[in-house]
Amino acid sequence: MAQFTVNQRTYRLPAPPVVVICLDGSADEYLDAALVRGRMPHLQAMSVAGFRGLARGAMPSFTNVNNTSIVTGVPPSVHGIGGNFFYDSAADQEVMMNSARFLRAETLFPAAQRAGRKVAVVTAKEKLRDIFAHGLIELGGIAFSSEKASAANPKTHGVGAVEALVGLTPPIYSGEASLYVLRAGVKLLERGLGDFLYLSTTDYIQHKFAPEEGPALDFYGGVDEQLGRLLKSGAVIGLTADHGMNAKQKADGSPNVVYLETRLVQKFGKGFRVILPITDPYVAHHGALGSFAQIHLPDSAKAAVIQEFIREIPGVTEVLERRTASRLLELPADRMGDLVVCAGRDLVLGRTPEWHDLKALEGGLRSHGGRYEEMVPLLLSQPLTPAYAAKAKADPRNFDIFDFTCNGTSV
Repeated sequence: MAQFTVNQRTYRLPAPPVVVICLDGSADEYLDAALVRGRMPHLQAMSVAGFRGLARGAMPSFTNVNNTSIVTGVPPSVHGIGGNFFYDSAADQEVMMNSARFLRAETLFPAAQRAGRKVAVVTAKEKLRDIFAHGLIELGGIAFSSEKASAANPKTHGVGAVEALVGLTPPIYSGEASLYVLRAGVKLLERGLGDFLYLSTTDYIQHKFAPEEGPALDFYGGVDEQLGRLLKSGAVIGLTADHGMNAKQKADGSPNVVYLETRLVQKFGKGFRVILPITDPYVAHHGALGSFAQIHLPDSAKAAVIQEFIREIPGVTEVLERRTASRLLELPADRMGDLVVCAGRDLVLGRTPEWHDLKALEGGLRSHGGRYEEMVPLLLSQPLTPAYAAKAKADPRNFDIFDFTCNGTSV
């Protein structure tokens, strides 16, 4: 059986097509809510025939961090992407980490392509495509986003005429942007254009709706329809999420925010730089408010005093200095602040009220980033081998999903 090795892990390539899905923002509660209402019969069948459990994601529980972990099979301390956003102290710039130039580890995709598989990667968010496509297109692989589907061409994306294949490019602020990703995966399998697929959706629905709300249930019904088509193709399917999602608002519906930079300046004076690694171009999702923050201090000699001050703020659950945070959270130390702050289930961390545009948030705030969004679904369409069944009962990670799918199933 063909195999390949990436980042010190070997993956065998089963005869059937391999499809790994990252359902962005899909806390297990979303699956449960749809399942008990009969909206996901194919997922139910997949759970019975294969495996359903939970996995621990990478911290912080953000999109870029976890998608990069999934496609490399290693934590952020190895691949280098510790957030959507970081402060480059050498350049004195706040930088978006949506480029492959920040990668410190290979993705699985070029190696799988060289091993003889037809690799195709479809993401909802264009911001991830550069990381996913790194080293793949020149080998004959495919990588495009539903956000920019109309721009795909053979030279830069490995495929053209995507709209003719799948349909018109959907709005990124819609559930359709995610369903488009799954439909594209089905089409690529049906046309023989891919047999080793990674399909990564967006979390617009989860940011806007609780698990039991109608639009969320309709969305997961749509997901299940495409799962049924993928199962019918005979593919071995692995499914996980990059992070979960929780309501982060007060009883009146307003965001439940602690503005860290404001608090710190009021107490200790100017010079603090609070970095919110959730920051990305999709501000209508979250207004750059998440449950994780990095703090660069003006005076590291006062770190212990500042750390204790933050720890006493109601709703703050962890305040860690850089070295400890790097070790416990498996983060790249050189791309971190002096302090790392995590918040509770219903709280988000901000910079200052003026820095955030909350007008983009309609209908309340649902967000992620902390420990309470760290646990995510882990599903396989095939039974696990005894060794991997035991591994699934221990501390499986969401970035083990390719390992489970390729090495842990009984096909």
